[in-house]
Amino acid sequence: MVIVLAAGALLGLAASESAAQQSLSNVLTFLVTNRSIPTEDFAGDAEAAAATRDTIGRFLTLELGTVPTTPSAGGFAYRLDPTLGMAVRASDSFGPFFTARSLTGGAGRLSFVFGAHRSSFDRIDGRNLRDGTLVSTASTLRGESQPFDVETLALSVRSDTASFTATYGITDRLDVSATIPFVRVSLQGERVDTYRGRRLVQATGSGEAAGLGDIAANARLSLVGDGASGVALGGEVRLPTGSAEDLLGSGYLSVRPMVIGSIERGRTALHGNLGYLFSSLSQDLSYSGATTFVVVPRVTVVGELSGLWLRDFGQLVSTTAPHPTLIGIDTIRLTSITESANRLVAAGGIKWNVAGTLLLNVVVMRQLTDAGLSSRLTPIVTLDYSLGP
Repeated sequence: MVIVLAAGALLGLAASESAAQQSLSNVLTFLVTNRSIPTEDFAGDAEAAAATRDTIGRFLTLELGTVPTTPSAGGFAYRLDPTLGMAVRASDSFGPFFTARSLTGGAGRLSFVFGAHRSSFDRIDGRNLRDGTLVSTASTLRGESQPFDVETLALSVRSDTASFTATYGITDRLDVSATIPFVRVSLQGERVDTYRGRRLVQATGSGEAAGLGDIAANARLSLVGDGASGVALGGEVRLPTGSAEDLLGSGYLSVRPMVIGSIERGRTALHGNLGYLFSSLSQDLSYSGATTFVVVPRVTVVGELSGLWLRDFGQLVSTTAPHPTLIGIDTIRLTSITESANRLVAAGGIKWNVAGTLLLNVVVMRQLTDAGLSSRLTPIVTLDYSLGP
């Protein structure tokens, strides 16, 4: 009931906000393209501004489009013990957070996960996004280190995501699941022109949107196994159900096949995933690894590393060109180039068996590389509940 009420509140809020505000894409376009420095090159200005806008929007949709979803199984895994004639726990561990393990939940097992997290982005490609030092356009005297006329951009971007995942064990070897996310994105920005020390606010803009994000469907097939160790094949399909105009989704269908491996010995387990993401937005290699340790029967500690190799995705750069009409003056523009990059994220936390088959999962994520949008820390809390056949 709590999940239904929360989802309904988000969708109701989304409907009222969408009717009252312009799209977040339009707000971002206004902030990035509203320039006043007389460069005498309107076409060059427009091209650089559009490239910057598209790259920032792509970074945000990448964040929302690759938000880790709960793997295709709950924290509890069961197998039929022929000697007892009943289902028993297949592992003492509750598994990783986002890295999939080869062990499936068990035939007829149904589990539900409700989670929520917030990301406040403060850097973009290693540049500070909030403090007003992100140079958009500038004019400088050739040979001088500081520009005499500079336009800077400050952006505050935040996303809140609540997701609901349902997983069902078709057989002891095959699990299927679906994740429905509800996303709220808020954006506030200011563009300032500073001419010879005189500061003038050029433009301000803000917007907020909420609604359904990109729905994800997962499947996992166990190929071989020895207890909780084994090898499996997995796959994820993300549907473009979130509004790309409001930066709630990527706007593209994506498919990610994946190989899963697990080794579990006593209280300790190692898990690894290797996949490839296919979409019209990008084609990227994904990889992750996790280690779990059973501290006591009700508590599992988890540490994870996950990465994404982005091929020809985009990177913000500053370019310098001579002014077409003024001798001795150069124009600096923020624009974008196509270049491969690697994103690496670390996560750590605990899984606590509160009661019965109810798990409380608390994890903190931190991005270790500068590529794209990044936030200092992202806390995630989920509740995982499993039902028997």
